[in-house]
Parts: sequence; C-alpha cells; structure tokens
Amino acid sequence: MSGHSKWAGIKHKKALIDAKRGKAFTKSIREIMMAAKLGGGDIENNPRLRLAIERAKDFNMPTENIKRAIAKGTGEAGAVALEQVVYEGYGPAGVAVIVEGLTDNRQRTSSEIRSIFTKYNGNLGQGGCVGWLFERKGILRIERKESEEEPLFSLILEAGAEDLKTEEDEYEIITKPEDLEKVKKILEEKGIKISEASLTMLPKSTVKLEGKDAENVLKLMDSLEEDEDVQNVYSNFNIADEVIEAVTTQ
Repeated sequence: MSGHSKWAGIKHKKALIDAKRGKAFTKSIREIMMAAKLGGGDIENNPRLRLAIERAKDFNMPTENIKRAIAKGTGEAGAVALEQVVYEGYGPAGVAVIVEGLTDNRQRTSSEIRSIFTKYNGNLGQGGCVGWLFERKGILRIERKESEEEPLFSLILEAGAEDLKTEEDEYEIITKPEDLEKVKKILEEKGIKISEASLTMLPKSTVKLEGKDAENVLKLMDSLEEDEDVQNVYSNFNIADEVIEAVTTQ
C-alpha cells in the first residue's frame, strides 16, 4: 500500500497547487453544492458538507464563495443542475478503477471518461464490475512532525480508528466512514494538526505494476483527475514510490 499512499499524498499536494489555477476551486464549489443539495446547509448535521467546506478552506476559498455555493445547493439561489455519476473500469494490466464525478451533462461526461480510458489502454466497464474490490473508509493524514508513532497509535485506537500506516513523511489514519469526524475531533483537541481529512475507497488488495503498465496507469489517473467533471479517482495499483514520484511530478 505504500505506493498507493504515495500517489494519494502527491495528488493532495497537487490539488493545493491547482487551486491557484482555479480548477480546484471549481471542483470544490461543485462538491459543496452537491453536499448541500443532498444533506442540507447545516454543517453540524451534514458531515459531507463539513468536509467539503474544510477542503475549500485549504484552498483559501473566500467565505462568500462558500456561502453562495451552499445557497445554490439548498435551492436558495436557484436550482442545481448537477448530478452524481460513478464509472467503473479497468486500466492497463487489469487494475481496477472507480471514478466519481459531478456533472450537468451525463452524456458528455460518459464520452469523455470512456475516451480517457481508451487512450491509456483501459476499458470502461459496467456499474459494479470493480466496486466489490473496494471499501469506503475515512482517511486522516498527519505530518510525522506532529506526533511520535506509539502515542499517536494508542490515541487513535482509543478514539475508534481502525489502523495507522506510517509513511516516509506522514501518518495515514484509517477509520470507518461514520467514525471519521469523531477521530478527527479528538486529534484536534490534542493539538495535532491534520493535513487532510476525506472519505475514500480503499482497495481490499492491490496489483503490483512495473514498467510501461505502471506509467500508463499513472497517466490514466492524472488524466481522469484533470477532467473538470471528475471529483475522485480510486484504483488498486501498487507501484514503486520512485516511479510514482517521477511520473506524477513531470
């Protein structure tokens, strides 16, 4: 899982940089609108909205922009035409890929996603074809400087987390989706700064890739992430850290 975690970490850092170009702003606003549309505008009773707002603040999004997005989502500022879409398919060497998106034109988005899969030797499949290979989980990322491993491990287990993975420069805490907010709050009360909190799809097992297959899978991931209608991309690849670093920072 180290290779997959490395990609997720780089992806998050790139999103912070992309915020300066406006693309991350657009995706973040869409997520706030959809979260408010589905769960209402009260952040205390809408965990998805709360996470979306926190991510928007990571991008230094102005409060007024956040308020307008919530108003659009709840219908106070007009109806929201966005709908949720999920695509499943296979990348090079048969790796599983799940794409979550928000779109105002399902036909356009489907065509674009299919084209990206084809370009990198992948195939878009039927709904449910790879979903069973993943589990919905909560993820918290913390820089290593924030805590020693042993006390952090004891703290998160008491808080209800499932696991702690130690990477080169950060910790990755895994929780059940419903326990994410509880664990996050306890860490914050202890003065531990969280660099990222999100809901994700973790693979139950991974496929080790090397060479051209590894490069093509990473290029597929990046191309999907770049699509304006795509919010999240998940896969079950396992690629060496140095390959991920080289390809995703080009």
